[in-house]
Amino acid sequence: MPIDTATRTAYTQDMDAFRDTVRSFMRDRVAPNAEQWDEAKIVPKSIWKEAGELGMLCPTVPEEYGGLGLDFRYNAVVDEEAAYGAGTTLGFSLQSDIVADYIVNYGSEEQKQLWLPKMVSGEVVTAIAMTEPGVGSDLQSIQTSAKRDGNHYVINGSKTYITNGQNADLTLVCAVTDPDAEKKWQGVSIILVEADREGYSRGRNLDKIGQDAADTSELFFSDVRVPITNCLGQEGKGFIYLMSQLGQERLSIAVSAQASAQKAFDDTVAFVKERKAFGKPVFDFQNTRFVLADLKAKLQVGWAHLDHCLTLHAKRTLTPEEGAAAKLWHTEFQWEMIDKCLQLHGGAGYMNEYPIARMWRGARVTRIFGGTTEIMKELIGRSL
Repeated sequence: MPIDTATRTAYTQDMDAFRDTVRSFMRDRVAPNAEQWDEAKIVPKSIWKEAGELGMLCPTVPEEYGGLGLDFRYNAVVDEEAAYGAGTTLGFSLQSDIVADYIVNYGSEEQKQLWLPKMVSGEVVTAIAMTEPGVGSDLQSIQTSAKRDGNHYVINGSKTYITNGQNADLTLVCAVTDPDAEKKWQGVSIILVEADREGYSRGRNLDKIGQDAADTSELFFSDVRVPITNCLGQEGKGFIYLMSQLGQERLSIAVSAQASAQKAFDDTVAFVKERKAFGKPVFDFQNTRFVLADLKAKLQVGWAHLDHCLTLHAKRTLTPEEGAAAKLWHTEFQWEMIDKCLQLHGGAGYMNEYPIARMWRGARVTRIFGGTTEIMKELIGRSL
């Protein structure tokens, strides 16, 4: 059964109509191909253009740049329906929920005119490259450099764990432009790097334990020359820009986690009502019902909390700590839900032919990317 929106408080009727379009797309165009794309370990770029034609990519981009000029709740609709009904992991949320806002908020008029319409249409796929080998996401320790040479930057370094890395036509690269800055973070800038630049190369499509169709790559930069005008916003402000966008990124992760938890629950209820053990459906055992009752109650809490956060964010009043709390709670709940649902599947839950097994593998990383559970606790703790 689809996500029940009858009692949701964050969405309007227009958003519900948009949801119908997104839901149909996930059901008819994505889900039938999910297994094939998982095996290929990449989503074909053609599906991006189809999504773009339906207004599913970057709906918050202003109309003057080809977007719909809507609020983040439309992004959340796409995130929910993809997590619930796609059957695989798409890279849409990175483009719509993260990269688009960087360019809208900090890009020059020329950058906006050049890239945003193509991102909305799906003609261009984007990525953001922060993480480096041996450094992780500690942006104050990155080694990739962008040195000025006349009216160009010359970029050298490498990145890893880059979502959309194989498909990306444009990558926002975090690099050190001022190695002598008094504070390391003051020397970090974000540079737009086109994939066809000489010296830019993709490494492996990394072999992950889950989220198979989401291409995740190594990227290498060897004397890559880009114009100074490819700097996003002001030089040396990259770290500030990155920190200012983390609340929405973490809310996006929370949205997908909650919808994924709902999908696991619905599939498991259907499974235990059909599967028999000791001559009766698994659902008829008291333990099964008690486990599911507990999870059902937490789902109710989760949806109410998510709507609360979405409403705050639409009003631009969601604090960074509240975003961190949303990411913390919903990803931890997602893991609890899927792990317990896998247990109720018994041996079948360990077989990749069952969706719960793929959901279990895919869910493990959500407590890591976008800031680990431990970092979320630290951020919340600092605000006390």
